[in-house]
Amino acid sequence: MSVENIPMSARESEEFKHGNARDELLATAEKPVFFSMRTRMVKTGRTNTPVCKTENMWGTVKVYASGGENGLHAHTKQDHMFVVMQGSARFYGPNGETRDVGKHEGVLLPKGCYYCFNATSKEPLVLFRVGCHTEEAKDKSLPGRLDIKGGSMPGDHPENAKGAKAAPLVYSDEWFE
Repeated sequence: MSVENIPMSARESEEFKHGNARDELLATAEKPVFFSMRTRMVKTGRTNTPVCKTENMWGTVKVYASGGENGLHAHTKQDHMFVVMQGSARFYGPNGETRDVGKHEGVLLPKGCYYCFNATSKEPLVLFRVGCHTEEAKDKSLPGRLDIKGGSMPGDHPENAKGAKAAPLVYSDEWFE
């Protein structure tokens, strides 16, 4: 969103146009971060390729030959979303609900939303994942991920060794472009 499109009240808008606030904001504004989602495809296993990052938000290209994401879990300190760039996936919720997501479709997962997914296509699944810290990110005592029973589920949890993580990583000669 450009500086001109930031929503403001009429009074704030007038003060901004005629005051020093606009000049101060423009002088300290961050620069754009350009990135590519080009990544190597896999025959087996999965990859996570970070492609962009700011203080509060990040983007990762994830490639799955088959299988999917960990056991059912929720992130407690971030909102995030997945966009399917190639292939298709089935997302699962905590009450047995499912939703199939295809190319150029996605899912937004607010903090605390339980989910897991599996690739459903014959071709490798390529996802673009964008995450954003929530206020809870400041709470160091709160686990970053919870299993369905409410217990901590860190990255090295046994449930994470299932599916695509369990398969050895073998790259193909193809690239996602």
